[in-house]
Amino acid sequence: MIEWMSQPWPWYVAGPLITLTMLLLLFAGKSFGVSDTLRTTCAIGGGGKVSDFFDFDWRKQVWNLVFVLGAVIGGFIASTWLQQPEPIPLAQDTVVKLQELGISNPGANYLPEEIFSWDSLFTLRGFVMLVFGGFLIGFGARYAGGCTSGHAISGLSNLQLPSLIAVIGFFIGGLIMTYLLLPVILTL
Repeated sequence: MIEWMSQPWPWYVAGPLITLTMLLLLFAGKSFGVSDTLRTTCAIGGGGKVSDFFDFDWRKQVWNLVFVLGAVIGGFIASTWLQQPEPIPLAQDTVVKLQELGISNPGANYLPEEIFSWDSLFTLRGFVMLVFGGFLIGFGARYAGGCTSGHAISGLSNLQLPSLIAVIGFFIGGLIMTYLLLPVILTL
């Protein structure tokens, strides 16, 4: 069973599972998204006393906090017991380009040590990538009215035009980061 779970799932299994999840959420009158949990957490902590944005009935959103907790626990389980021993299959062109940018062993880990490690956090490159980048992602999710999962999965399945515009923006931002900003940041 563990061997089957640790393999990548094909689209014809993962896609219908996402669809089933969305149908159940729509039937229950819920929307999917992770960035709303920050608002819920702030409301639990008394943020409604400081800002009207956090003044709402957070008890109706506890299910979303449980989902995020499950994602964190699932990520821990997957990284601890379900990792594949083989390197990540990357195209040879990608490996060459990443090595040119200073990633010594592309594909050995999902997160390159040169970027995602405690040692690199205390460098200019690590600060820009992890701290400043994390702030921009949080700000962008709030500014766009949701995160990538909320817009791409929940918003698009509800045929919402703002979600389509947000997802197009996410892809454009990803391309700009990959081809223009990442090469500059990795040289810091």
